Amino acid sequence: MSSFFNNYFFIILAILAGMMMPAQAAVNDKLTGAVGSPVLAAFISFLVGTIALFLYIVASGIPLGDLFSAKDASIVAWTGGLLGAFFVAATGTLVPRLGVALTFCLLIAGQMLATLVIDHFGLLSVPVKEVNLPRLLGVTFITIGVILIRKF
Repeated sequence: MSSFFNNYFFIILAILAGMMMPAQAAVNDKLTGAVGSPVLAAFISFLVGTIALFLYIVASGIPLGDLFSAKDASIVAWTGGLLGAFFVAATGTLVPRLGVALTFCLLIAGQMLATLVIDHFGLLSVPVKEVNLPRLLGVTFITIGVILIRKF
């Protein structure tokens, strides 16, 4: 029974986290307007996020000594910050031009395409999950959604 509730907790957490992404893009769009640059807005966003994470680490008692273990991580593991910075700066550039809905439809379509490739080939050490018809249909439906949102 406990596992049942844990699964729902993580499902709800994933949905809430997903809901934060377009909200973050809209908020960063306001910050971009204030500072005049999506890259500067992304920098400020990451700075505020870094401070918030540091305060959480201190408040929750996560040992800071574990931070030094990161030196043993692979080069690929260090690129997460670059990927995040690109994502935030790109949304800051896209939202004022395409709107939040179209931007995120396109982002989700891109995410689905990348997930298919990563899963199919087991890239980045994830378990292989080959592309199949239902997965391709999912990406097709997302693409149709993008077209409908763009058109209307």
